[in-house]
Amino acid sequence: MTAFQTLDDVDVKGKRVLLRVDLNVPMEDGRVTDATRIERALPTINEIVDKGGRVILLSHFGRPKGQRVDAESLRQVVPTLEHVLKRKIAFADDCVGDAAAKIVDGLKDGDVALLENTRFHKGEEKNAADFIDALARNGDIFVSDAFSAAHRAHASTEGIAHRLPAYAGRAMQAELEALESALANPQRPVMAIVGGAKVSTKLELLGNLVAKVEYLVIGGGMANTFLAAQGKPVGKSLCEHDLAGAARDILVKAEKAGCDVVLPIDAIVAQKFEAHAPSHIVSVDHVGENDMILDVGPKSIAHIESLLAACKTLVWNGPFGAFELPPFDEGTNAVAQTAARLTVEGKLLSIAGGGDTVAALNQAHVAQEFSYVSTAGGAFLEWLEGKTLPGVAALMQSSQR
Repeated sequence: MTAFQTLDDVDVKGKRVLLRVDLNVPMEDGRVTDATRIERALPTINEIVDKGGRVILLSHFGRPKGQRVDAESLRQVVPTLEHVLKRKIAFADDCVGDAAAKIVDGLKDGDVALLENTRFHKGEEKNAADFIDALARNGDIFVSDAFSAAHRAHASTEGIAHRLPAYAGRAMQAELEALESALANPQRPVMAIVGGAKVSTKLELLGNLVAKVEYLVIGGGMANTFLAAQGKPVGKSLCEHDLAGAARDILVKAEKAGCDVVLPIDAIVAQKFEAHAPSHIVSVDHVGENDMILDVGPKSIAHIESLLAACKTLVWNGPFGAFELPPFDEGTNAVAQTAARLTVEGKLLSIAGGGDTVAALNQAHVAQEFSYVSTAGGAFLEWLEGKTLPGVAALMQSSQR
């Protein structure tokens, strides 16, 4: 990976630091229900404050599509932000223009301000030059700490990095270094676990991974499509039968690349999609016509765990089964706990990401034991697909100027 500049490469004292964070947090009744993304930004904010910089936070919130929508104002995030940071935050009711300038001009060294939702302006998603210029007027340098938004070529994620000296914040730096160690320059063997409902949403991901890993473990509903493509019965399971050809193509590509695709050999099946539905274990060769595959079986779990014990690196995106419904969470929980144990023992580098994956690891009480868990959704997936992320590319280019 090309080098990028970090906070180690700049003196922020007395400077106006435009810091792009991700405050697009879940809300309920006007209150933040999960402050994880705010907490991830804390080290960068505190470091700039401690070094005498003036922090000006930029973020989007929701999808207001260039219109001012009160329900998607960042003002409602301020109480949680102040609680997490343990300091007062100055809030500007716009991210550009006089309202923003008045707040920014009033900052002293070590102060923190939050500007209003960047997506209240159409120029944000259009990456419009005039809007980029308007944002840049309020800063001396730009720090990007929102990997989760780095796959968007927007004004506050990509455009501004071409106007101001640009640096990676500590969360962005940690994410990039983790991903680099996972696939760009990994310790081998490497296992990738890819789960989730549909093959159609992860075709590019699977195609990229077979050329980079020794073991590709496919779980969740998408495994059913591969089983069906091999002529196995899947009953009433979630399955994209029209993608059987695409699944077979991936298997052929994997074989040529020397990648072992690991599919379930047994499954937990039920005839109702609900918690604690009557269920039993079957071989994947004997799924009944009224059965739904809702989790991997014990033989599959044991096989995956034995392979994992021989690996040095794990990349995980997507659960094995209907993990939200007990007892169909057992496959995901078992493998997650094994990965966590191997990580703690220093035998495995484990990187995970994606909304369902994070939820599953939290449910298994092992997220803190993984080497790195990404809070990014689309950006994490696009990186695994081998795509260039505009927000990251802009940081690289800035370091070369």
